[in-house]
Amino acid sequence: MHLPAASETSPPALENPVYEAVFAKVDWRLIPLLLIASMVAFLDRINIGFAQLQMKQTLPFDDAVYALGAGIFFVGYFLFEVPSNLLLERIGARKTLLRIMVLWGLAAIATMFVSTPLEFYAARFFLGVFEAGFAPGVLLYLTYWYPSVRRGQVIAILTSAPPLVMFIAGPLCGSILKYLDGVSGLYGWQWLFLIQGLPAPVLGVLLYYLLKDKPSQAAWLSKEERAQLDDALQHDEENIVKTTSGTFGQLLRDPKVYLLSLVCFLLLGANYTMVFWMPTLINSWGVKDPLMVGVYHAISNAAGIICMVLIGRHSDKWHERRWHYASCVTIAAGGLFLLMLHPGTLIGSILALSVAVIGFVSAPPLFYTLTSEYLSAGSAAGGLALITSLGNLGPAVSPSITGFVVRNAGDNFYGMYFVMALYLLSGALLLLSMRAAATPKWHP
Repeated sequence: MHLPAASETSPPALENPVYEAVFAKVDWRLIPLLLIASMVAFLDRINIGFAQLQMKQTLPFDDAVYALGAGIFFVGYFLFEVPSNLLLERIGARKTLLRIMVLWGLAAIATMFVSTPLEFYAARFFLGVFEAGFAPGVLLYLTYWYPSVRRGQVIAILTSAPPLVMFIAGPLCGSILKYLDGVSGLYGWQWLFLIQGLPAPVLGVLLYYLLKDKPSQAAWLSKEERAQLDDALQHDEENIVKTTSGTFGQLLRDPKVYLLSLVCFLLLGANYTMVFWMPTLINSWGVKDPLMVGVYHAISNAAGIICMVLIGRHSDKWHERRWHYASCVTIAAGGLFLLMLHPGTLIGSILALSVAVIGFVSAPPLFYTLTSEYLSAGSAAGGLALITSLGNLGPAVSPSITGFVVRNAGDNFYGMYFVMALYLLSGALLLLSMRAAATPKWHP
């Protein structure tokens, strides 16, 4: 079999069935493992939103302590994310993911032993330190295997981890809190951190033995398949104009990198405010049973799982990211506005929250795909880590700001206004700062 010629007008990875077969093989080898690992990472990051419903009853914690603890995770993440990703490029994904997942799993389990605010802050800080580099590391790893025209859908699948986790986490966390509370002398929230912290080290070992760092090392691909994959990567095409090139030092002098970081800051600040406060928000609607809080939480996330993948696929077909992203953050803000129109109405509130979830879970994969396309090969490792680490300062401060606004205004609506503003500003900033490389093209 001879290598098919690449088209001059459209990426070979989408127009030839031979390439489809190769990428289907890559998909089945990489995506299930990385998706499960991403789900565990997100669960260990956000399960504090459910645990705090009991922690505030059994520990000397108030909303301010919880908000600071939720946010301080991202400070540790910020400080160690760039070094972690640069190390990944040097020693490979397998060793890096093994180190990250074993250490973060131990930190997640250790949270079950906290008894004071200071211990809580320390546990959350070190969880961020040890998890640092996971998300940008996975994004960098995907650039070794997928051209940009396929990357949007793949990233959308992997970043379906948050809505999948939020769909599963509600009933799972609610059940642990309700049915394991008091078992063996442990509170439900202690069982929650123990049970949900254990999978990370196990997955880290599995990833080490089952993944390969580069396509050239993949014995499960034939020599011809590796050549086809290399050809698809060599004939990659981008959908936005890039000015950055070469080294990490040149990247640091590119103003658009900092604009992208600000977009990420606004987006993640809004998203994690919603993630951390959704259980409390549902609880404020008069839903007191922790299991039912989890059930309504899952319902609100069900539509987001489907729509995120569909939007990512649509973005790939049109090879367009900017307007897709702006549309998603506008939908998120619109859902929150609808939520304010239905105060005290459980069904209306759930429907409005579901609309907001569709928008805010669909935006991150579009942003990360655009970012991976903008960065040159020489700056991708440091660039992805820099942008996401600066962006992760958003959720380090936004939950506390939102809590301060709500506490002083005495109404959740003012917190929603703040989050809506973050979404709309991030969309406008992305449209203004990035230019499309060409007229959007539809790929069948």
